Amino acid sequence: MSKRQQAATAHERAGSAWQGAPVPDYPESAPEGATLDLLLNAWLGKFTGGISPVALGNAYADWLGHLALAPSKQQTLLLEAWKKIGRWQQYAMQSAQSGAALGQPCIAPLPQDRRFDDPAWQRWPYNLVYQGFLLQQQWWHRATTGVRGVSPHHEDVVTFTVRQWLDMLAPSNFPLTNPVVRQATLESGGANLARGMARAADDWQHAAMGPYAPDARRYNVGGNVAVTPGKVVYRNDLIELIQYAPTTAKVHATPVLFVPAWIMKFYILDLSPHNSLVRYLVGQGHTVFMISWKNPGEEDRELSLEDYRQLGVMAALDAVAAIAQAPQVHAVGYCLGGTLLAIAAASMARDGDTRLASLTMLASQVDFKEPGELSLFIDESQVSFLEAAMWKQGYLDTRQMAGAFQLLRSNDLIWSRRLNHYLLGLDEQDSDLMAWNADATRMPCRMHSEYLRRLFLHNDLAEGRYRTAGRHIALPDIDAPIFAVGTLTDHVAPWRSVYKLQLLTDTDVTFLLTSGGHNAGVVSPPGQARRSYQLATHRHDDAYIDADSWQRDVPHQQGSWWPAWQAWLAERSGGRAAPPAMGGALGDAPGSYVLQP
Repeated sequence: MSKRQQAATAHERAGSAWQGAPVPDYPESAPEGATLDLLLNAWLGKFTGGISPVALGNAYADWLGHLALAPSKQQTLLLEAWKKIGRWQQYAMQSAQSGAALGQPCIAPLPQDRRFDDPAWQRWPYNLVYQGFLLQQQWWHRATTGVRGVSPHHEDVVTFTVRQWLDMLAPSNFPLTNPVVRQATLESGGANLARGMARAADDWQHAAMGPYAPDARRYNVGGNVAVTPGKVVYRNDLIELIQYAPTTAKVHATPVLFVPAWIMKFYILDLSPHNSLVRYLVGQGHTVFMISWKNPGEEDRELSLEDYRQLGVMAALDAVAAIAQAPQVHAVGYCLGGTLLAIAAASMARDGDTRLASLTMLASQVDFKEPGELSLFIDESQVSFLEAAMWKQGYLDTRQMAGAFQLLRSNDLIWSRRLNHYLLGLDEQDSDLMAWNADATRMPCRMHSEYLRRLFLHNDLAEGRYRTAGRHIALPDIDAPIFAVGTLTDHVAPWRSVYKLQLLTDTDVTFLLTSGGHNAGVVSPPGQARRSYQLATHRHDDAYIDADSWQRDVPHQQGSWWPAWQAWLAERSGGRAAPPAMGGALGDAPGSYVLQP
């Protein structure tokens, strides 16, 4: 049975299964008596950082309960603790003899752990401090994993939260146990700590414990980021559509439409002139359009995911086709924008709409069974708790979102910054990517609730239950060729999850795996050092190759992936002609929506 036949069967099954199924528990439809429940949860969320105490309690009860029923695991942990204590004592005795580390240390930090790289950590007694910490960290990891009977999700939550506590208590975070801070304090007479205290007070006052905002005078939207020339050519209550001015005498016949994620502002795709993907494509002779999402407020609480499809992707596609006078358009989705684009493309295929020449999915998922570390914050209890907060204010606050992302990379985004900024008194090293990362947006209550429930919790899109305009859609209906980009160290959309697109579609899929993470892997202009990628095409009738075999066998290519993708687009863009006229101008790029606070 082909994927298309399987999709038809899934349509039938989904149709029958959906009849009588409960509507997703969106708070606005809650019974009147539930209002007090929502208010209580929203109030409690202010003190828990938006983390559900019930979700956390369930995870720890699962782990502790099963650990209590596993005497062999307890025995193993006890023996391992004694062995680690013995190894550390032996290492301490050897170090005490010379005042420095002798021979090999007990344990080496993980490759991504840079906290103890400075040679000062190898001097006594600091070598004993950090070695003891790493041994303890390893023991706790083994204590929280591999307990028979614990659900994988609860194991991940417990392991993650224990790691957060250990990272907070690491010796690198305290002046008395960090030799680098101690030396800097002695050399400066404490000036580093004084500068750090002043900066901490300033950050507290201006950010109120929210995400760090770089100096707006250095990175100004429309000033030195998001500066590719263009015009706003369409606007509705949800989007502005930007058309970028051509820079070549002839352009490819098929225009390109970007659908960025609404969780952040569009200009990650148009950062500084040297690393703007938009500017690069325009310079290669492509006519480029960009969706810029409105930053929603309380009045937009009822905007739905279907509104984002119709007022966003479909409205922009209609405008692009009319302005460029093109029968087809290359559509490019980034992160959540790619997920929405896949929903729109499947809807168009269902309805016989053939205006998509191709789809490009940049770090975008359509299957959410393995969504990465974000799944730590997503289960029924956590989503219900989050919905209460959104119901109270009408949207998901930027601080709640930023806090979750910071926790996922706490060593880099929290503790490393605290060390450099507050203890060592070093100046902040800002970048355009950091400025963009701090420029977060809100998300409407209804839309985000639907997104979390229908995609993350229930995986409706991948399993054929998702509906648009009241009818089911299926990914195998998509005929347009797909170019999918995964990034090697992505913690938001893990590349193996992105790779699943080959299993869920019935068209040619070109998959590219590039070095870097979710953001830096996409912003990869030609000329950057240490960039590489792998690239291969899976025809719709080819035998499936699993992700690990693909990664092992596909050759590496050095450099940026942008030229390879641009060549793929150009091959499917027809001949060249004079640039289309600019649409009716409603203002200069980057427009007004991107400037909304």
